[in-house]
Amino acid sequence: MFPIIPATSATAASGNDEGIFGFGVGAGGYVSTTNLVSNAGVVATDVAGVGTARYYVMGCEYGGDKGIFAYGKASGGGKLSMSNLVSNAGVVATDVAGVGTARYNGGACGYGDDKGIIGYGTDDVGDNSETNLVSNAGVVATDTAGVGTARSGIRACGYGGDKGIFAYGYDGDIGATNVSMSNLVSNVGVVGTDVTGVGTARNSLAACSYGEDKGIFGYGNTGGTTAVTNLVSNVGVVATDTAGVGTARTALNATHYGQDKGIFGYGSPTTAITNLVSNVGVVATDVAGVGTARVGLAACSFN
Repeated sequence: MFPIIPATSATAASGNDEGIFGFGVGAGGYVSTTNLVSNAGVVATDVAGVGTARYYVMGCEYGGDKGIFAYGKASGGGKLSMSNLVSNAGVVATDVAGVGTARYNGGACGYGDDKGIIGYGTDDVGDNSETNLVSNAGVVATDTAGVGTARSGIRACGYGGDKGIFAYGYDGDIGATNVSMSNLVSNVGVVGTDVTGVGTARNSLAACSYGEDKGIFGYGNTGGTTAVTNLVSNVGVVATDTAGVGTARTALNATHYGQDKGIFGYGSPTTAITNLVSNVGVVATDVAGVGTARVGLAACSFN
């Protein structure tokens, strides 16, 4: 006899199957070029860019199988707030008029199974901690008052199946220093107060989920470059440093793929190399780069 499963039972949300890297700045200047990541972690050649070329864009998932790139910094230094939706086939749409404070170099992640949150970064005044929720239809909401230490170069990833975490960054307003604190995001998109930092303080690192309910932060700028990583448990606890694997770099990005694995890619020194992350959070050695070498790009998953 088959067991009866109550209608209220929940299972951990599985991740998307594919990923996408997009935007950034390379030797030829600012781009909106994208590169798709297959469900086996293989990065494809460049796809012609759509939307405003910019760097330090933020990207995350929404709607269960789609993504969004938003905000960024344009050639000439202007901060931007427009967004570009990514379909469940990895197609990037034209610019959508910006909502909220124009800024760059913040973080973004999914929460609540089908929504996203974009937060922190640098605006025309300085570092901030404001956030903007993304609905399950990809609509960006107006600013939510910031919680926690304002900082730039922060990154975010999902954990626990339906929650998120912002961590690390650079506090340029008070202290002008790298930091390691984190802020948890609930499954309804509420950001928590600062949690004491763990691991090497750094900025402009990358983060993604893995194993369906865990996360990983890696690489970044310590004043030099590093390849250290920090795992995030399924209850949002950040672990101490794991020795770095692969080329130390900063201004890279990361996304999950294959439902339970991740990939770090690109970064400075300007490169296109990638490093795969297994479903138990082990980072692999460098994979030869594909596509335009660039820094300050964004990434998210889809499908």
